[in-house]
Amino acid sequence: MKRIGILSDTHGTFDRTLRTFLDGVDEIWHAGDLGSLELADEIARFKPLRAVYGNIDGGVTRRAYPEFASFRCEEVPVLMTHIGGYPKHYVPAAAAKIEALRPKIFISGHSHILRVMYDPVYDLLHINPGAAGTYGFHQVRTAVRLRIDGDRIGEMEVGEWPRR
Repeated sequence: MKRIGILSDTHGTFDRTLRTFLDGVDEIWHAGDLGSLELADEIARFKPLRAVYGNIDGGVTRRAYPEFASFRCEEVPVLMTHIGGYPKHYVPAAAAKIEALRPKIFISGHSHILRVMYDPVYDLLHINPGAAGTYGFHQVRTAVRLRIDGDRIGEMEVGEWPRR
């Protein structure tokens, strides 16, 4: 059993609010727009980190993290990228990866809009955790945490805070 925290679009922010929300997780998955390699290192010192780069991330971060990450957590195949779209509206590169890899969870960021949807076409759970940082047009900061136990995904919670 693993408890997972899911973030995107931190844009350089990893503050006490996020640390408190993620304190009980076993690892953090970050769907891009970290803000800097230093921020990624800070998150990784807090909890084990899996991440992809986003469109605002520079060359150093892009060399350290991939555009797509495909991995298993327990018995659940996961695919993560920054710009992925959402069910019936995936960007072509994400659709090709989904088709080839058949994940049970697909995570993307970029939109700054929290969205969790079941995709019946690919039989997967799509998660966009919204924006956890303070930069952007969003009025509310969001993050997600959930539990994976074997092949079961459950106990999903959303953290929501004013952007300020």
